[in-house]
Amino acid sequence: MVSVIPVKEKKLIDDVKIGELPSWILMWDFTPKGIAGMFQRGYYKIFLTYVNVKKGNVPGISMVLAAYEFFNYFLSYKELKHEQLHKYH
Repeated sequence: MVSVIPVKEKKLIDDVKIGELPSWILMWDFTPKGIAGMFQRGYYKIFLTYVNVKKGNVPGISMVLAAYEFFNYFLSYKELKHEQLHKYH
């Protein structure tokens, strides 16, 4: 059965076959505007799914807290690196 959906409109998880993967990736827009659009779509997908909901839930809050903790650890890694346990002989 031949696919009638154009490669550009296919979703990766549902429709793209292994043989169509290189042509599907080459359809992306690699300009700065296109890359910014990719990040914006990803942000809004996560925001609308987990944060901006009628009833708050644990996964949305825990994702925000995990991102906050990771960001703070990344910023303070230089100071924390010196406090690692060292093996003394």
